[in-house]
This record gives sequence, structure tokens and C-alpha cells, in this order.
Amino acid sequence: MQILIVEDEHEVASFIKSGLEDYGFSADIANDALQAQVLLSNKEYTTIILDVNLPVINGFELCKIIRSRYENLSILMLTALSSTDSKLSGFDAGADDYLIKPFEFRELIARLRALNRRRSLPSSDPVLKIADLEFNLESKTVKRGNQKILLTARELALLEFFMKNQNKALSRNEITEKVWDVNFDTGTNVVDVYVNYLRKKIDKDFSPKLIHTISGIGYIMQESDK
Repeated sequence: MQILIVEDEHEVASFIKSGLEDYGFSADIANDALQAQVLLSNKEYTTIILDVNLPVINGFELCKIIRSRYENLSILMLTALSSTDSKLSGFDAGADDYLIKPFEFRELIARLRALNRRRSLPSSDPVLKIADLEFNLESKTVKRGNQKILLTARELALLEFFMKNQNKALSRNEITEKVWDVNFDTGTNVVDVYVNYLRKKIDKDFSPKLIHTISGIGYIMQESDK
């Protein structure tokens, strides 16, 4: 993996770079958004480790810029901001994963490897279907019946996971690990928030309902809750 570290604290950036190189990764450092964009335009990276508290342009805004220009680039936000709202802001901006400082380096490496595995998965049937809902994986377009539905990047990832696991009970823990590549935190309701977002867009004005709550477990996607 070619990794770009975007971190304005020089000691932290050097620590991360040194640790990554110990594990055999190649890493460069950018101390702000401008340096990051220059490096991205001149070198091909597979993954970005992105801090939030950056000068001039914060990590959330930079994440949006990067995601709009580099669709296949993996973005891991590494920040001290630990609230649910901060995590949601990161995922809404296009981040693939979110790790909180302070962190264990082994966990960072595990997250990076998981992101790399997801990038390397071979594509299967480009269109997922359930009832009258269709999701084209290549064009990232969703429609139910004849109506097109606009979803954020994180909602698309969640819908893809649901549709690839139809008729299977999915725990919040499993959804978090597979969709966000993060260990489940019982103090956050990120999964529930995003399931509600998704329901409003693909279920609220349609029949049959497709996303169902399983008390004490999590959720299931199926045409009927019987």
C-alpha cells in the first residue's frame, strides 16, 4: 500500500510514518490540505490517513474534496474527536473508516489491511435486486420501481451490505465491522442513525417494507417480516 498521512503535528506524523514503514508500508506526510492535494496530484496512493484538526481546511472538508476526485481511494480518519456526531460527519464526508486517538498501532494496521482487502475484492453481478429495489454497483445508482433514489456514500455502503445479505439477521456489531471497519462501540448509535436515514429513502413511501428491526439483535432485509 502507498499511504499518505495528513497530519499537522510533526511528531505524530513521524511516529505514524515510522510505524507503517516497520510493517513494510510506504508512507508520505502532508502537514495540511494544500500539501496533501499536491502530493495526490503527483503520486498514486491507495490509502489516506487523515486528521480532522488541520489548518485552513479541516479534515472533514478535505475528505469531501478527496472523495469527489478520487472515488477508489481509501480514507481512514484518525482523530481525537470521539463523539457520535464527529463520526457521522466523517462518514458523511466520505471516510471509509474512523479511528480515535490515542490508538494502538496494531489496530491501525488491522484497519488498513481490512480497507485494502475491500479494495481488492472482485466484482460480481453489478446489479443487486430485492422486490422492486435495484442497486447498480458500477454506476452507484439506486431506484425503487421507476423512482431514482439519491444516497450518500455511507448509505450506499450500508444498502450494499444489506442487499448482499438478504434474509439474514445482521447484528449492529456485524454491520459496524463490515460497513465501517470499526469495532462496535456500545456507546454510539451510528448504525441506528444510518439505518433510519436509509429507511426514510427506500422504505417510507414504498411497499413492501424491506428493512426490519429484530429486537435484541439488529436488522434484516427481506420482502416480508413474517
